[in-house]
Amino acid sequence: MYEEQEAFVAEALDHAEELRRKKDYKTGISLLVEALKYGIDKAMIYYRLGNLYIDGSDLNRAEYAYKRALEVEPHYVNAMHNLAIVYKRQKKISLYVKTYKKSQRMELRYPRNVNLSIKKKNRLRRLSLKVLLWLLAGAGLIALLLFLLLR
Repeated sequence: MYEEQEAFVAEALDHAEELRRKKDYKTGISLLVEALKYGIDKAMIYYRLGNLYIDGSDLNRAEYAYKRALEVEPHYVNAMHNLAIVYKRQKKISLYVKTYKKSQRMELRYPRNVNLSIKKKNRLRRLSLKVLLWLLAGAGLIALLLFLLLR
């Protein structure tokens, strides 16, 4: 049952994005509102709802959706950035500046999860192993020098 709900939500998110590209905002909104009832991936659903609302020029609902996404996931950088864009379009310049700066700080503190290929992961592992070996060799050299100087 839960797997079916997860599958429905994933499908709804993908389909809503397609509908957004086709400028069929009302259908996409209806689909995502339906997906909300399962309580799965709520932050992403609210974020995508905000995108649909902003593209459909419903800035008040877009603001609400992005705020809800941030309630569910407080460090959702994209939602914070898009909320700033909404404030800019609403001509709430002080809120725009404040929210935009906050989104930039969030981007630095909570970087996005990066999906690396297996090849890139292996390269990073080899690099970190080399760095670790160099650090251990340096610490060993320092220990040897201290031993020779202090005996």
